Amino acid sequence: MKLHSALNDVKRSRGDSRRFPGERRSTSGLFSGLDDRLVHVAPDGSVRDYSYPVSGLVGIEKSRFGVELGNGTHWLEGGQQRYVGDTAVVETVHRIDSEPSSDPVTLVQHDVTVGRLHLTHFELEGTDGTDSPSEPSIHACLGFAPEGRVGRTGQLRHEDVVEIYHDRERDFVAASTPLEVAGQVPPNFEELLDEEPVEFPRPDAAGRYEETSLSPIAMLEVTLTGDDPSATVATLLADASDGDRLEALERVRAGVADHSDRETILEVGRTQARGLLGAGDTSSTVGNGTIGDAVDDLRTLALLRGSNGSRIAGPEFDPFFRYSGGYGYTWFRDDAEIASFLLAADRRADLGLEEWHRRSARFYVETQLEDGTWPHRVWPHNGEIAPGWANGRLEQGSAGVDYQADQTASVATYLATYLRVVDDEDEDADVRAALVSALDGLDDTLEDDGLPERVQNAWENMTGRFTHTAATYLEAYAAIARAPLADEYRERALEGAREIYEGIDALWVPERGCYGLRLDDGDLDDRLDGSTFALAGAHAEYDAVPDLAVDDDRLARLRSHLETTVDGLYRDPDGPIEGLARFEDDPWRVSDQGEPKVWTVTTAWGAHAAAELSELLAARDQEGAAEFDERARDLLALVEPGGQLRRDGEYLPEQLFDDGTADSATPLGWPHALRLATATALSEANANEVDAEAQADGPAVQD
Repeated sequence: MKLHSALNDVKRSRGDSRRFPGERRSTSGLFSGLDDRLVHVAPDGSVRDYSYPVSGLVGIEKSRFGVELGNGTHWLEGGQQRYVGDTAVVETVHRIDSEPSSDPVTLVQHDVTVGRLHLTHFELEGTDGTDSPSEPSIHACLGFAPEGRVGRTGQLRHEDVVEIYHDRERDFVAASTPLEVAGQVPPNFEELLDEEPVEFPRPDAAGRYEETSLSPIAMLEVTLTGDDPSATVATLLADASDGDRLEALERVRAGVADHSDRETILEVGRTQARGLLGAGDTSSTVGNGTIGDAVDDLRTLALLRGSNGSRIAGPEFDPFFRYSGGYGYTWFRDDAEIASFLLAADRRADLGLEEWHRRSARFYVETQLEDGTWPHRVWPHNGEIAPGWANGRLEQGSAGVDYQADQTASVATYLATYLRVVDDEDEDADVRAALVSALDGLDDTLEDDGLPERVQNAWENMTGRFTHTAATYLEAYAAIARAPLADEYRERALEGAREIYEGIDALWVPERGCYGLRLDDGDLDDRLDGSTFALAGAHAEYDAVPDLAVDDDRLARLRSHLETTVDGLYRDPDGPIEGLARFEDDPWRVSDQGEPKVWTVTTAWGAHAAAELSELLAARDQEGAAEFDERARDLLALVEPGGQLRRDGEYLPEQLFDDGTADSATPLGWPHALRLATATALSEANANEVDAEAQADGPAVQD
């Protein structure tokens, strides 16, 4: 998003308490792109790239489409959208009043992104030749930002292809039918400062050839041909290092030639989905309990994933970092948690995600620092350090507070589990070496009192000695103690797990019956915090170690903690939604609402924690298992496909206002993985219960 687009949004957002001005929101519309390009399709049919994090290329900054019929050009507005089947093909249906006295015309748009090629196919329905000229056409206004530049760009017109370029990035546009090309002059300073937004397309360039040749905006008229008038528009993002210009021209020409009709668009989407959404049954069941359709979650997570297996936290909605620190990066916390949840779900439901697991392991090995830890965040497309504020372990002389230790712990947990459950002998040596180095990193940041040192928290808004960080260390040490490593490393991990287990007692708040948020300079911050749900999974992992066990007193505290935290963070405001807040008195992005917003990640996390604790209690034959199972199912229902907190495309946004307005990163990967892991866990528990009841009843009597 460039400055003029941000200023336009500022002008349009004035007075709207549910919009933070200057953002590029994805809270409506759908994404396509299961490879290394991510393209958003808005309800009005406009497309925009969110591709830089996963490809290193910027692409389309803004666009607008219209259709010319017998009574002029109709610029597309809101349409009805859906995904076509299990694919990432986006269908947008536009109803157009071609004449006041005639029936509306239907324009059906299909978008799919394959590799770095994006295809937009238009097809007119219901024209019968009377309400439109013999050759209706699509008008496409496309504004690019190669390498993030809207100035010092150039256009080359290669007969049937337009190229927009700056230096190394080259963006191409072609069509499957005849097209005409015109230039667009970018807005001047006076227009940018005007109170009204600048609308596109703009008036004719009036012969200002040199300005349109240096503009990143192209205006195309594309003829719709055939019995059902149709055409395909393709855009291709290319890097100079990918090959010469002629090769890119051939690729984009082949793209429109090979996908000139609806069926070829749909087929390429089906082929892509089969190759990237896992080889298993994504609508699978576990025993007698359904997990629901997993495609929605897997598709979302695939959209956010780069070709190397890393994932962005969410599409970048705040490119000027006006209200956040950005989202279009790979955080090792989010990514490793997602990887662990997917591994657990895959083992329960056979989703066919083995290649996903392998890529995650390779990525973590390649990005580990020399001291065994992982940095704050990296660029997904190349694993290089990205701008951040928690890279203290990279800075010479740093005291270490600016470090998010839970990220390293989350990766260590994944690698340990991966080694234990995935057969990958060719890469075992590298993964084992990384895990041993991670153990060194954990030991180096564990204090003598059994708690991690003072660091930044999971929400990235405080420093202290956090319950959540301690929980991630407990889980990591316990997972390493179960991993196929040499005895000396497993013994070290076992000792670390015992130390953390004892150290967590210092975070207990007896007056509230819960674990506090953090120790801050020796003082216990007793606020309820959703990230402390991590305690349930950490203790489940601890209890799975043969030489360790969660004692009854700790189980009683975990029960009290989870009950208190879920009840205390639960919000059921007047409106269409309910769910869990992030932590007590959370002030972030509440605008004029006053109360903390509902977060999907804490709601899904609460469901997952309740399910884990239910299983732990049931294994000990202790009271409360059924109660927590019910809590888990109630919370899960809010984030299930079709649940209150789902939005367009079954996406889970990071946050929602009380009136149901989605806000912030949409979709956010973390809650999707949590949702899937929880659904499979509850389904497996239900199947086990059914099997146990059947065995208790004895074999059926045969006639």
